[in-house]
Amino acid sequence: MECLPLLVASLVVGLAVTLCTLAPQAEARAFFVFGDSLVDNGNNNYLATTARADSYPYGIDYPTHRPTGRFSNGLNIPDIISEAMGEESTLPYLSPELRGKKLLVGANFASAGVGVLNDTGIQFVSIIRINQQLQYFQQYQRRVSKMIGEEQTQQLVNQALVLITLGGNDFVNNYYLVPFSARSRQYSLPDYVRFVISEYKKVLARLYELGARRVLVTGTGPMGCVPAELAMRSVNGECVVELQRAADLFNPQLTEIIKQLNSEIGSDNFIAANTNRMHMDFISNPQAFDSMLWTRALQWDRTLHGCLKSVPQQRCLCILGSIPSK
Repeated sequence: MECLPLLVASLVVGLAVTLCTLAPQAEARAFFVFGDSLVDNGNNNYLATTARADSYPYGIDYPTHRPTGRFSNGLNIPDIISEAMGEESTLPYLSPELRGKKLLVGANFASAGVGVLNDTGIQFVSIIRINQQLQYFQQYQRRVSKMIGEEQTQQLVNQALVLITLGGNDFVNNYYLVPFSARSRQYSLPDYVRFVISEYKKVLARLYELGARRVLVTGTGPMGCVPAELAMRSVNGECVVELQRAADLFNPQLTEIIKQLNSEIGSDNFIAANTNRMHMDFISNPQAFDSMLWTRALQWDRTLHGCLKSVPQQRCLCILGSIPSK
């Protein structure tokens, strides 16, 4: 069995059930991806940014054993979903290879470092912020319309599966980026979460306006347990309490706005995935998972982040897709 990235492995089981509902394998569908480094398939390789995954050890378990721009040692979440759909992986939208019939498979617009808010990830300089990702989605539809016509393009988009993953960077690379950050001086944590959620609702509503009808929305994982955060903020190797609190505030409110949107639309177009609980299952009981995966997770994490001696091995987890904020 291939050693999947820990983040991917912990999500796939939970997402598989959703996929059976959203994208039956008997019917080919396009697949569109929006979000951050958890789902970026290589767009940042084409940008002048420090948020990159184009060097060792990224890609060591990918079929080519080379870095691809994925923030993973191998496949990432969109790759696994594409496999479940019986389709080839979607290409990064900025890839020159994305042309002709390959456009009909879909596209990946995600960019490492972005958040819901435009001021998230400013230290990474050139990244594709979520509003720009949505503009690229419009551009994509114009390109495809020239190939198959507007009506067929609308049908392709309406029937496609859409994955969007945002939110984590708005905390680790914005609110908690530095002590007394601008956003932390402006908002208390509960108020900041409400602000981010209100902006996220606008993003999802815009996605619907652009034709998305089958949208899988993932919440944030256990941000306080990410190796980079453990190394920078944890004193005794335990998950960082404030970041865990942020996730606990964010995820239920995200689920609530998804319910609101579906009610306003009159149809269950958006589905929430509880990625935080999936991650915590692994963190609290890693022995229940494949031993090879666990061994590789520790090996990968030591290589990528160089876990501090103060961080116990059972906390030194390979939660990929995260990028150090400094």
